Amino acid sequence: MDADFWLQRWQEGQIGFHRSDVMPLLEKHWPSLQLPEGARVLVPLCGKSLDMHWLAAKGHRVLGVELSPLAVTQFFEEAGLEPVRTTSHYGEHFSAGPVEIILGDAFGVDPALLADVDGVYDRAALIALPADLRLRYRDTVYASIPTGAQGLLITLEYPQAEKAGPPFSVEQAEVEALFAAPWRHTLLERRDILDQEPRFREEGLSALETAVYRLRRG
Repeated sequence: MDADFWLQRWQEGQIGFHRSDVMPLLEKHWPSLQLPEGARVLVPLCGKSLDMHWLAAKGHRVLGVELSPLAVTQFFEEAGLEPVRTTSHYGEHFSAGPVEIILGDAFGVDPALLADVDGVYDRAALIALPADLRLRYRDTVYASIPTGAQGLLITLEYPQAEKAGPPFSVEQAEVEALFAAPWRHTLLERRDILDQEPRFREEGLSALETAVYRLRRG
């Protein structure tokens, strides 16, 4: 799975992973992180998620990273915002108010870019990647996040043999392995969502759960 796969999905409008509302599990569990106003929050593989507006409304500075130019331009256009555009070796930066999105490769982030990140929100990044890339993602993105930062991770679990991802099933055992020391993880909630996701049932899934984790580095 490479960049062209995701660029084509956006070009063809195959973005079933995009929600037309704010993720309820974000609204429910984000307050448990107790991040202060002004905290900088990383949203990797952010797409045009409305969750970024919600985080900004909570007083956070939001840093998204996204590969698709369509996703980035639509995020600002649909909100009626005119972003300021600059460039760096990370990519093209689009900024409007407290939200900044880098049009570039999430695997290109480093500790210098994320030095002042206080939190991370991962709803559609880890589960978008096949197993071999999930480890690399942990060793680049999460390894660049400073000690003391916290995060909210939302995953899906289903019999992987019944469906070819993305999104992929990420079992709790894998989360525990990926986010061992220096990370700590706490399972906040697990719920059965198969009846709420008819498209997954139509694809033949016999079970579907979502899990929410609080993460902390150090």
